Amino acid sequence: MGNLKAAITGVQGFVPEYVLTNAELEQMVDTTEEWIVTRTGIKERRILKGEGKGPSDMAALAIAKLLEKTQIQPEEIDLLIFATVTPDMVFPATANVTAYKAGLINAFGFDVNAACSGWLYALDAAKNYIESGAHQKIIVAGFDKMSSIVDYEDRATCVLFGDGGGAVLLEPHAEFGIQDTIMESDGSGWVHLHQKAGGSVLPPSHETVDQKLHYIYQEGSHVFKAAVSQMAKVSKEIMDRNRLSADEIAYLVPHQANLRIIDAVRRNMSLPEEKVMINIHKFGNTTNGTIPLCLWEWEEKLNPGDNLILSAFGGGFTWGAIYLKWAYHR
Repeated sequence: MGNLKAAITGVQGFVPEYVLTNAELEQMVDTTEEWIVTRTGIKERRILKGEGKGPSDMAALAIAKLLEKTQIQPEEIDLLIFATVTPDMVFPATANVTAYKAGLINAFGFDVNAACSGWLYALDAAKNYIESGAHQKIIVAGFDKMSSIVDYEDRATCVLFGDGGGAVLLEPHAEFGIQDTIMESDGSGWVHLHQKAGGSVLPPSHETVDQKLHYIYQEGSHVFKAAVSQMAKVSKEIMDRNRLSADEIAYLVPHQANLRIIDAVRRNMSLPEEKVMINIHKFGNTTNGTIPLCLWEWEEKLNPGDNLILSAFGGGFTWGAIYLKWAYHR
């Protein structure tokens, strides 16, 4: 079975209807449109509204459309891997809840949490299931409701994040698909980006809520420097070891955390701006949703055999890159 490749054969995104603009944030916290755009490139982000709504609700809607456009029946899916840092609940896995809502009656599933790198980690795991011959049709979903853990009184973080995500269908292919992956991590970086309370070390209490310990904690300068360094390094490394020139790459598909980070990675790879997928200005950082959302928006521009480099960096620290050949034309 060693000749099989895991190919993306369909992609579908979902973003909520509500648009949170920079102008609205100016009324909520001490910030300005110019400050946000200059430092992040973000102009607006989407927010999931409605009581009791979570990532599984967004994912179930996206998966229904994904199956419709690929003409696959729900019962044909045999595995769902769900990347998220904002699960519906601590347990069960959001993958299980989503499979139920989407009618994936023959699929087992599990969640992956590697912060903003989680969707790449999940895609890498799915690749191995496909290449082994164990599974034929896998959905890899990445969705987050980041608004649920954002402090809208903290101008350093509340401007960055939005809700949404995307899902892809993975199937075996003789030639196209995932060609190479590099996944890395450094646990010493956890102190710079994490959520302090809510886990078993510091369970929820009146005190943790009063102290706002259930929101994102980020030391921006440390995270920025590490993200630029590691995303640039791993993206260039996967190019070099596969002997890919800048001319041979159709697109870089970077995690949408910060426009300045994306630009630094692009320059390190010697790529022109038109070869980089960017939608951070519309959606902000949806964490596990950014890369599949890019693929969804660019789907009609992609052709079979196009070389794509996917790259991400997240809390933990985690980072990675995937080189794949696109497998179909929309």
